[in-house]
Amino acid sequence: MGFHTFDVDRAEELEDPSRYEYVSVDELLALFDPGPDDVVVDLGSGTGFYTDDVAAAAGTVYALDVQEEMHDLYREKGMPDNVVPVTGDVESMPVEGPVDAVVSTMTFHEFATPAAMEAVADVLAPGGRVGFADWTRAGAGADGPPVDERYAAADAAEMCEAVGIEVHRSEDRRETFVLEGSI
Repeated sequence: MGFHTFDVDRAEELEDPSRYEYVSVDELLALFDPGPDDVVVDLGSGTGFYTDDVAAAAGTVYALDVQEEMHDLYREKGMPDNVVPVTGDVESMPVEGPVDAVVSTMTFHEFATPAAMEAVADVLAPGGRVGFADWTRAGAGADGPPVDERYAAADAAEMCEAVGIEVHRSEDRRETFVLEGSI
């Protein structure tokens, strides 16, 4: 993984609705436009805060997280029936592909390596989509991880393009970046 993994002892912070200030449900779903039969991998799903929103729009969602404890908390909260918890890191991508989309919300900085990006590209079906939203290096750093642990939109785009993901939109905003692309 990248610089750090979110501390499970602070997991309740992941359920804070103020997170939608940075990435709304509509904005997230628009990045990769899931359909009701789509198979989606959510990278760094944590307690399922955004995974629940993806699950409401997709057929099957693989909730990938490196911490089994996050899956336990998600189960306690109430995991939708179409969500399959998977424990592992992005580089090993323990999900059988191909899948229709890969999404990451506020976790790109935790996994972004060349090997991880290669795994993302490898699991996608032809025409498969990616949607990433994360804290941007161009932000002030008032919330989220330290600025030096973040990537800017251009960094994320470069990493995607290096593995054959065509970037359709990549932009820095006030504190976050968004990226949409396809294979």
